[in-house]
Amino acid sequence: MKSLNGLILRILAEATREAKRDEFLMTNGFNFPTTINQVHELIYRQEFARPPISYDSDVIIIQDVKNLVAFLAPSTLLTKSLVEFINTETVASFLKALIIYFQYFLQVVEFILIQRDEITGEKAILLNAENPDMQRAFSAHLQQYRLLVAREYSHIILGESDTKKFYHIKPIVNISRSSFDDSFHEAFLAYCTQVVWIALHRRAYDVIDMEMNRLFRSEHFKLTHYPRYHFTKPEARTLYGPNYKICNYRTQNSPLIQELTKVDKHNLPILYIGKRKYRGNDLRIMQIELEYMVDSAQLSLIGFSLGILGHPKSLYNTLLKLDWQAVRKNNYSATYDPFLIFRQPHLEIPSLDEEKLRHYSETYKSFYQVKRRTEFWNPSMIRKWKKRDKIVKYFEAEGVISDIVVKCTKEIADASEGPSVEEIMKAQTTKPPSSPPVSPIDMETQDQIELERKR
Repeated sequence: MKSLNGLILRILAEATREAKRDEFLMTNGFNFPTTINQVHELIYRQEFARPPISYDSDVIIIQDVKNLVAFLAPSTLLTKSLVEFINTETVASFLKALIIYFQYFLQVVEFILIQRDEITGEKAILLNAENPDMQRAFSAHLQQYRLLVAREYSHIILGESDTKKFYHIKPIVNISRSSFDDSFHEAFLAYCTQVVWIALHRRAYDVIDMEMNRLFRSEHFKLTHYPRYHFTKPEARTLYGPNYKICNYRTQNSPLIQELTKVDKHNLPILYIGKRKYRGNDLRIMQIELEYMVDSAQLSLIGFSLGILGHPKSLYNTLLKLDWQAVRKNNYSATYDPFLIFRQPHLEIPSLDEEKLRHYSETYKSFYQVKRRTEFWNPSMIRKWKKRDKIVKYFEAEGVISDIVVKCTKEIADASEGPSVEEIMKAQTTKPPSSPPVSPIDMETQDQIELERKR
């Protein structure tokens, strides 16, 4: 009997540890909660979520994902500098390019893993003769998306435009704030990882974390390793492109910077996407420009699906998790699926001669400058995010939350007896009778009566 009780206690202890482990997700040393209680949910919806009067409030955009990650972020990550930094236009463009890249990267990784299973085992099949050309086309598309991310990342590390105040070298004295830059960089990467993971339906976190570490650290400084996703040299060449090279850690550049050191001539217009309107006959550049420039709320109008962006908020809960019951209530199906919820975004096989034909494309001089519409926090909202922990503690202590369920729960849990019946009756009898309130119309009538009497 004692051994049985000991076994039960060990099982309960292991289940408790597993439950605690599932409550948080470790990203770059920061614990992000994966669940939220009802009080915190109401605080977030009342104080920090995007208000209903904002632009396209019924649709999920990148700002909604940024708000949620900022609310779930630990206090050590959400510093005042980071709050101001993620509210810049440069970071908004960087996150949009990063989400586009990772969606395509996950699709190519899935294709490689399926192909790996097909050519091994008892029912192995031979590869198609066109398979190498197909992989080269996928690698070229990944390189193009990676080049767009590298361009935005270079603006950040150089401290250009609205990120100048966050540059790690102090002006005049030219001294680097190495410790500040190190912690700031880690916090920003953790924030970006969570934004990408939530925006892409919370899928394949291991792959996202692995590639995020590789892009911004290189192989020498990766914090986590995933043996399950160990790619062979041909697979790695498809995923990482021809410019990725590993050298001594003293001279190693991050893969994103390596992409900028050698840009093919036909890919140069990618560096101007979002800055100048493309004029030319390269269909691939037009496609990338369309995906990058169209607002997140209108992605379904161009037939492009980017994770949960552009989906109705009514189909998701506060943590931006898909509610399949709401999907069924709205009669979404395989035939009626404008947001690709039932029909998941698939990997389109590009034309095998696409890259060869692009060498013959022409690019003309651009006459128009373009700018993406981006939603930012106003100054009052920035002050509120900087005091997030104080606001949450205040609402937890005072209970000033406009929700009847929480109020009733607290009243039921209240064990105080309150005033006695005699005290209540005594207060009612000693209280002077209050005269009924006089409306403005009655006051005008009384003034007219007084004037008639005087006459």
